[in-house]
This record gives sequence, C-alpha cells and structure tokens, in this order.
Amino acid sequence: MISNQIIQTAIDDLRGITRIDLCVLDISGSLAASTFEPSDISKEILDTFAGSPAESQSFQGCHFFKIYDEGQLSYILLTKGTGDDAYMIGKIAVKQIEGLIVAYKQRFDRNNFIQNLLLDNLLLVDINNQAKKLHINQDTLRVVYLVETTAVEDVIDMESVRGAFAPDSQDVITAVDEKNVVVVKELTEQDDYETLEKTACLLADMLSTVRVSYGTIVSQLKDVSKSYKEARMAMEVGEIFYPERTVVSYHTLGLGRLIYQLPLSLCKMFMVEVLGENLPNTFDEETLTTIEKFFENNLNVSETARQLFVHRNTLVYRLEKLEKTTGLDIRVFENALVFQIALMVARYMEYLETREL
Repeated sequence: MISNQIIQTAIDDLRGITRIDLCVLDISGSLAASTFEPSDISKEILDTFAGSPAESQSFQGCHFFKIYDEGQLSYILLTKGTGDDAYMIGKIAVKQIEGLIVAYKQRFDRNNFIQNLLLDNLLLVDINNQAKKLHINQDTLRVVYLVETTAVEDVIDMESVRGAFAPDSQDVITAVDEKNVVVVKELTEQDDYETLEKTACLLADMLSTVRVSYGTIVSQLKDVSKSYKEARMAMEVGEIFYPERTVVSYHTLGLGRLIYQLPLSLCKMFMVEVLGENLPNTFDEETLTTIEKFFENNLNVSETARQLFVHRNTLVYRLEKLEKTTGLDIRVFENALVFQIALMVARYMEYLETREL
C-alpha cells in the first residue's frame, strides 16, 4: 500500500500550484493526508457517498471524489470549494493518486519478484512469466552489489543507495536480510569490471560503509541469483581474509575463495602437517608483526628492517628463530607461500569457530 507521506507530498504539490486545498481519507474515515482540516465531515456523510453509485458529489462546501485501487474503493478525496476549479483539480488529483498507487504496487511486485529470484525461490517458468508481466528484460547484462549496512530497517541506507542510481533506471534496490542492501544493476556492453569497481567505491565512499561486494556479470535474468551468491561469498571472504578492503569483488578473491570452500577437517590436517603445534595464535605480537611486514615488502629483508625500525641483523635473527620453531624459512619463496596459506587457513578456522559459538 502506498504510504500516507507519498500522498501528502502529492497533494502539497497540487496545493502549491493551484491554491486549492485537498484532503484524502481512507474508507474508514481516518485522515491519510490533508492541506486543511475537514472538521465538518462526518462518518455518515462519507459512508453515504461511498455507498452511492456517483463518482463525485458536493457536500458542505467540498467536492467528494472516489479513488480506486484495482477496482476497489480505497480512498475518498475532498477538494475545498464547489466551483469548477475545485472539481477539475479534484479529478486531476484522483488520477495522480491512482497512478501513484499503481506505480508503487508495481515497484513492490518488482522488489518481491527480485527477492525471490535472488533466493532461488522461483522455477524457470515462473521467472519467465513474472518477468513478462512486470516488463523486465531477461536478456540484459546485470551484476549484483551487496552493501553492508547497519540500519536497513531505518530505510536510511536503502534510500541513500537508491539515490546513487538514476531514478528512471531499471536497477532494483532491495534487501533480503537485516544486514545488507542488495542492488541488482543493469549494465551496458561498454561496462566492464573496472566500471563495476568504480561504482562499488562510490557506494562505499558515499555511505562510509564497512564493505561493498559484487559478483560476476551475468547475461540472463535467471542467473542473477548466481551473481548474488558470489557477492555474498565475496562479502564473507573479505571479512575473513581482507578486512582492510572496503570493496571486495568475487573475481579477485584469489586464495581466499579457495580456502573458504575447504572443510574444517581438511584445514586442521593441513595446519598440523605444516606447523605442528606451532599455530599462528601461539606467536607473540612481535613475531606476527614481523611476518606481516616481511610479506608486505615481498620478502625484502632490508626494506622490512627499515620499516620496523630495527637493524637488519635483528630481523634476520627473528626470521631464523621462526625457522627453528616452525621448520619454515620464509626467506625462501616456496616456504613463504606455504606459511602465507597457513596464516589464511588459521584465520578461516578462527572464523568458523567464532561462527559456531
């Protein structure tokens, strides 16, 4: 159902242009929106008008009009005055509000359809039928963005995201849970992943949000759920392995995507095989900082020592101490790669254990 605020905005605009006051009541007689106080209009008068076959009548200095929603009487509109101008503005207002009801109902139906599509709740035949009914092109390039947010229920972030896209576009902004806003964006042949990255960065900057993720480009409407699942995976993988990133794309997840799909039993077996009992959570802060900085500088000892403000020999001593503990000399590329994977696996295991609590 269309909100009272939308109706109020519509009649305020008409009042500002025509100087004719308007009032909209629902069929129970409750005030939906108004630019004046219809104090002399009783429930009996409204019931009499609602039960009559007339589409408009004049009572007590006002024109009365009926507003329908799919053939059902939904509202009664009053215009203050009984002259031709009040009658004409009333007829215009009726058409405008009925048009708004249709538009918002279509938007609701479209959102409901997209939500079911994202969650794989539709058969292929249902997708085809509903897409035709809602005039949604099935053979258009699309991608799904997931915008992490803190207040979907306040509609603040939802409207902020909606404002980032053209109002006349076919993009759909919706939500399927309380944590994320979903954007199903239509693309052109010229759009590529560089374009998608720029859009994601724009959303992240505009909302100061924690993270924005997106899936791969799909060419069929039925595959939108695939892009959505990829965006969800990218969001979770980013949270686990790349917490410093505000934008995470599915096609650049690298090792993170591979590790994310490993069973916990296999992860534990790998960790024991590589590090034994010397798991990363047993390392002190100094060791972890040294390892992280060493990897950031592509195994460059001199640059790492400079950034850590230690002597080169001190850094070498720390790395040799780590080798004695783990059996891995991370100055050797192959060992460094194994150790980096082990760190990521350890982080993933910690995430799984936290999620189970």
